[in-house]
Amino acid sequence: MFETSIAGSLPKPGWLAETGKLWPRWLADGEALDRAKADATLLRLKLQEDAGVDVIGDGEQSRQHFVHGFLEAVEGIDFDNKVKMGIRNNRYDAMVPQVVGPLKLRGRVHQAEARLLRAHTARRIKFTLPGPMTIVDTIADRFYGDRIRMAMAFADLLNQEARALEAEGVDVIQFDEPAFNVYMEEVRDWGIEALHRAIDGLRCTTAVHICYGYGIQANIDWKQSLGGEWRQYEVVFPALAQSRINQVSLECIGSRVPIELLGLLEGKDVLLGVIDVATDTIETPAQVADTIARALTHVPAHKLFACTNCGMAPMSRDVALAKLQVLVEGAKLARDRHA
Repeated sequence: MFETSIAGSLPKPGWLAETGKLWPRWLADGEALDRAKADATLLRLKLQEDAGVDVIGDGEQSRQHFVHGFLEAVEGIDFDNKVKMGIRNNRYDAMVPQVVGPLKLRGRVHQAEARLLRAHTARRIKFTLPGPMTIVDTIADRFYGDRIRMAMAFADLLNQEARALEAEGVDVIQFDEPAFNVYMEEVRDWGIEALHRAIDGLRCTTAVHICYGYGIQANIDWKQSLGGEWRQYEVVFPALAQSRINQVSLECIGSRVPIELLGLLEGKDVLLGVIDVATDTIETPAQVADTIARALTHVPAHKLFACTNCGMAPMSRDVALAKLQVLVEGAKLARDRHA
């Protein structure tokens, strides 16, 4: 019961990139950067193993940003002429590249990271990719003229990469869709259809991650505007329960999400956020176990997994490591309590 994994990202070492930033600048280039990325990936793999995490990820060490790390391998995108654009319904502004022609993969995107993970751990591995809706919300369109059409084009590319990752031994492929918490009606209209297109033909475990964002100020401010209860999940969970996705990763601890909304995911594995990434305060194992206990009133034990609320890229290494350890200790305490 209560196997552990992280939502996606971990802090990058100070010799690889700027620290404490969501869009950090690389501190090397060329072959030196490639070697540094590989070294950082192996170090973050070891941190997870030492902490006792069950399903291991690459910590997104080779990606400057969880969306743009994929986009850099796509033809038809202009990175040289970025434009300022409001994303997540204008929650914050970002400098984003532009789609200027038909989309096509130049080749493999994450082959090196996936092979490195598979070669250096005997544990199951999870790889994260940005979801189609979140991609189209994080890039400027100067070609397609239609948000849905562009999302489906990206879904096809994501499917190409996902199939290749599966062939290399990746056990879980997760699509990150924070936009699902912003454009809830569109999720039902076409977001899940795009997600199905991205997972087409996969036999490995598939997951979608839906959260309230990294622990950056723009997200913290947005959360304060959402009132006493955050009920966005109430709109999208029933549709996800009917989808072909196997797992749903969501935010719980430190949030105002009513716990009963988890019951809307009947039949799905629930990757429960038991670690808050919006604070440097370290949870206790008891707090983690208590969060799991609350969820057990709505999710069967064999369907419940322990995870982080979101990625930890902007955090310090020490805080992230301490939270990893508490994640594992809290899940063990919960197993002891409910065995």
